Amino acid sequence: MEKVFHPANSRGKADFGWLKANYSFSFANFFDPNKTNFGLLRVLNDDTVAAGMGFGTHPHRDMEIITIPLSGQVRHRDSMDHTKVVKAGEVQVMSAGTGVEHSEMNPSQHDLNMLQIWIFPEKQGLEPRYDQKNYEHLLQKNELIDLVTPKSDQKEEAVWINQNAYLKLGEFESGRKIAYNLQNQEHGVYIFLIDGSLKIDDHTLEKRDAMGVWKTSSLTIEVLKQSKVLLIEVPMS
Repeated sequence: MEKVFHPANSRGKADFGWLKANYSFSFANFFDPNKTNFGLLRVLNDDTVAAGMGFGTHPHRDMEIITIPLSGQVRHRDSMDHTKVVKAGEVQVMSAGTGVEHSEMNPSQHDLNMLQIWIFPEKQGLEPRYDQKNYEHLLQKNELIDLVTPKSDQKEEAVWINQNAYLKLGEFESGRKIAYNLQNQEHGVYIFLIDGSLKIDDHTLEKRDAMGVWKTSSLTIEVLKQSKVLLIEVPMS
């Protein structure tokens, strides 16, 4: 097993007043040659957006973009004629493909905290698409649920992307163990701890810490205190 540990305080940071951002990988003005990506996972941004503020219209292409609000809500508008509000408890996917423009605004009177995840697609030049689903009703203590799956392995309750990647989310009680089997031995899994405390081998993860693991077919995670964890499994090349 190979692994890399990314403590929360090693993330890139930006504070624009209306936006407080934490970058797990090189992004915008943050560059770390050792943190450009994890396999085909290119971006994991932990953004807090002030009330009434947000990202104006901007373009994307050839990227699978996943948004997971942790608290608050985001209003999405795009050049595919979608105007949607995505709330905590929902997951959104936008396949940028040949090109799309969109804006993301916080329409509420409270801060929005969201994870923005970019994964390289299986090929370039795909048709842009949009989807979102509510997952809150699926959450059960001490179980992982599917948030995102590949198109080839679609689940009714999950959104899908154009890549052989899986996102799973779970809330676990102290003392539990998470046994995770990778879908493919050529994959790795990036464990992002939203809240709580975990132990993986000899590493203890606290809130917003992360660890990437590869060259293994399975993984055991010890839950040290009540935790909410996101697992991102991606091809490593």
